[in-house]
Amino acid sequence: QVQVVESGGGLVQPGGSLRLTCTASGRIFSRYAMAWYRQAPGKQRELVAAVTSDGSLNYVDSVRGRFTISRDNGKNTVYLQMNSLKPEDTAVYYCKATIGTMTVQAYWGQGTQVTVAS
Repeated sequence: QVQVVESGGGLVQPGGSLRLTCTASGRIFSRYAMAWYRQAPGKQRELVAAVTSDGSLNYVDSVRGRFTISRDNGKNTVYLQMNSLKPEDTAVYYCKATIGTMTVQAYWGQGTQVTVAS
């Protein structure tokens, strides 16, 4: 069983920055695909950013150029650096670890609240 834990959320001003951290247990972390999702009240959960096991990066259009996902396989950790934050970035952010190729298993963290407001 893979344990996924997020941290780093909080209240920030528009235009500010925040870095989220996610750790996932396992001896083969480098093989996991890692992703950040977010969900605002009354809205569908959406994929924000993802990094595959081979290092390929993907971002939702609304955050491209402002957010950066990265991973440190030696620490079993993935980060989401969020810059130029906007009020519409306010949401609960979730980390997901995906393991497998033909047969996929997904593990979710508990979420961390990000609020962007003056």
